Parts: sequence; C-alpha cells; structure tokens
Amino acid sequence: QVQLVESGGGLVQAGGSLRLSCTASGRTFSSFPMGWFRQAPGKEREFVASISWSGTSTFYADSVKGRFTISRDNAKSTIYLQMNDLKSEDTGVYYCNAAPEPVNDYWGQGTQVTVSS
Repeated sequence: QVQLVESGGGLVQAGGSLRLSCTASGRTFSSFPMGWFRQAPGKEREFVASISWSGTSTFYADSVKGRFTISRDNAKSTIYLQMNDLKSEDTGVYYCNAAPEPVNDYWGQGTQVTVSS
C-alpha cells in the first residue's frame, strides 16, 4: 500500500512562485518514476511533469515547460515541483502519482493552487 501526501499549495498572484512537495510512504519510493498531475475546475485531470526513478530524466507538458521544474529526493521519499511565473490557467488541485501511468489506488488529497490575475 502506498500513501502519497501533497503539500505546498496556496494562493499566489500571477507571476509568483510556489514549491509543491509530495511525500510517499508504504513502498520503496525510489524504484519507480513519479509525476505531478493537476485538475482544474470543471476539467479532467492532466499530466504536468514526470521524473525517472534516478532523477536524471524529466518530462514536461508543453503548457509548463520552462516554468516548472520537477525534482526528487529518494532519501526523503519526496518529489518536488517548483513552479515559477505562475499563470491563472495553472489554478487547480495538484496531485502526485506514479508516472507515466498513475495508479488509481495511489491518489491522495492533492494540494490546491490558486493563481490570481
């Protein structure tokens, strides 16, 4: 059983920054790639970024490329998402999960990000 706990969300003005964290427990965290996903109001959940198990390979959705950076610390069983130059369209609930194929049983509560224009 894997438990994922996201944190770090909040209310920020457009152009601002936030750093999200996702801490995992219950399984060998470092053995699989992880990713961030988000769900905006009234929309389906979408992929944001992913990182390989070693942290040496990353991949981003076009909408966040150049603004967001994903990283991980396997010793802390934690992945991060540094979000810069935030835009109103980045508003949503952010989740972490296995990537590229998230596991339904792993979804946590997510963390709310609200960007005001």
